[in-house]
Amino acid sequence: MEIETISKLEKEALKKSGTDFTRIGFALFFMIGVLTYTFLSNGGISNNMFLAVAALIGAYMAMNIGANDVANNVGPAVGSRAMTMTMAIIIAAVFEAAGALIAGGEVVKTIKKGIIDISAFGGNPDPFIWAMMAALLAAALWLNFATAMKAPVSTTHSIVGGVMGAGIAAAGFSIVSWTTMAKIAASWVISPILGGIIAAAFLFAIKKSIVFKEDKIKAAKQYVPIYVAFMSWAFVTYLVLKGLKKIWPQVVDILNTIPLISLEMTQKPPFLTALIIGAIIGLVVYFLLKAKLATQKEMKNSRDAVNTLFTIPLIFAAALLSFAHGANDVANAIGPLAAINDAVVNGGISSKASIPLWVMGVGAVGIAIGLALYGPKLIRTVGSEITELNQIRAFSIAMAASITVIIASQLGLPVSSTHIAIGGVFGVGFLREYLHLTETTTTIEEDQELIQDEKHNLNALKGELKTLTSKKEKDVEEYKRIVELYKLIEKEEKLIKSAKKHIKRVQKVEYVKRDAIKKIVAAWLITVPAAAVLAALLFFTIKGIML
Repeated sequence: MEIETISKLEKEALKKSGTDFTRIGFALFFMIGVLTYTFLSNGGISNNMFLAVAALIGAYMAMNIGANDVANNVGPAVGSRAMTMTMAIIIAAVFEAAGALIAGGEVVKTIKKGIIDISAFGGNPDPFIWAMMAALLAAALWLNFATAMKAPVSTTHSIVGGVMGAGIAAAGFSIVSWTTMAKIAASWVISPILGGIIAAAFLFAIKKSIVFKEDKIKAAKQYVPIYVAFMSWAFVTYLVLKGLKKIWPQVVDILNTIPLISLEMTQKPPFLTALIIGAIIGLVVYFLLKAKLATQKEMKNSRDAVNTLFTIPLIFAAALLSFAHGANDVANAIGPLAAINDAVVNGGISSKASIPLWVMGVGAVGIAIGLALYGPKLIRTVGSEITELNQIRAFSIAMAASITVIIASQLGLPVSSTHIAIGGVFGVGFLREYLHLTETTTTIEEDQELIQDEKHNLNALKGELKTLTSKKEKDVEEYKRIVELYKLIEKEEKLIKSAKKHIKRVQKVEYVKRDAIKKIVAAWLITVPAAAVLAALLFFTIKGIML
């Protein structure tokens, strides 16, 4: 038996190591391909080797984004079994790449949110290039480590930490905009709390209006179209504001060709316009879904049947979140690569730089490859290893992700989509714990009353026992009563102990795994400083090699 067990373990180990080598092989093939293409296509530039190495690091960064950050968009849908892992990876890869290439834009701020003052480099491109390379590599290495530890962290915060650390190493602490960094630090608290509250609020509303009703199907036919229409409004508004802001002028030109539509030309979509477009789509979805549900006759009056009604909306939510993420975070993450490309090609430094199509391609394809190769690990963590999810809970998390970003963007609050999604997962888990405690309050009160009654009986029995045992002379009946009292006291003590254990068991039920919370929150808190320290060390290393 032992030999058979060892043989099975060896086979499993060989299978796993073979899979790991295949993944590493695909990743290396992509990175080397990017390096070769960049080097050969920029042969006439003096620092083309620098650019080629930077592109290699950019490809590595993009794969790490796919492995870590994209899990937040599809993890809840996979955890709720609304879609399979394979389906989620395909949808996320396609829509992430589409978002990056279609709506990623041609120009982005290369220094994210004005973290450092580029004038401190004195127009010297060399230390600037070294700093951006160090920032990009540090962010990628930190994301790689976080993925290995199954900790979903913010891509934006990783690159922010990298740029800050490399900037300080290159030009001192005065280069950093500490006001901006304070706002980013505030988002560590704002993002998960907002996401958790909104997700819990939607879950509670769905439970009260549908799940807790006696006739669940009748309630579902009435309220599901409203919730899905609201989701459509939120996601279309979110998509217009975040996903289409880079190509809004072209969208306006197309919409103005439709009769009765006349939109004012603006560089970015106005909030009111986004709301109106979202509301129109939401109304269409409401009437279509209401008509469809009205025709469905045979449906079981159960929670599972209600859950299935949210499956299709969840698939759309995952796709739209992936598209919007590709349009925003990808461009931000490869911003340093665009900055290096601009500095190498033009021989100078600028706060904004044109992103060539090949740089966007590196980001888009790299994310898809990283997601396919290493994404499942984090998708499982987000979808099932923090709290158990079903379609209703996952729907509430998706709603929180879109609504929180809309609210935050209008209030000017810096938030992280990663922190919002994970906060939403925590929110629905803690709501389940609260509802469990509420449901069992009656049982706890009954147990507490039982304990009080049994303690009263126990004291009475102990008092009688004390009186009898204190008598110097006892007859046979009294001896029998003493023996009986010992048995009764033992029985009462067991009843009290059992009731106390039951109360502790009821109160101790945890729907959110505390170990997961500690690990994830710790990773969030150290993301910026860890990436900063790593970037500073890498900057000094690169500088030492070059000088």
